[in-house]
Amino acid sequence: MGNLLYWIAVLLVIVWAITYFGGYSTSGIIHALLVIAAIAVLLKIIRKSAD
Repeated sequence: MGNLLYWIAVLLVIVWAITYFGGYSTSGIIHALLVIAAIAVLLKIIRKSAD
């Protein structure tokens, strides 16, 4: 499950970068999903370093 969250986070970052630097207009949902994905990755890193 953690690996899946990592890939989703990476995919969201790529989509966000394409839309941000490409000049495309997206709704605020991509930014909310990006924040959630970043939090999930940070929690995975923190939990991994705690072990």
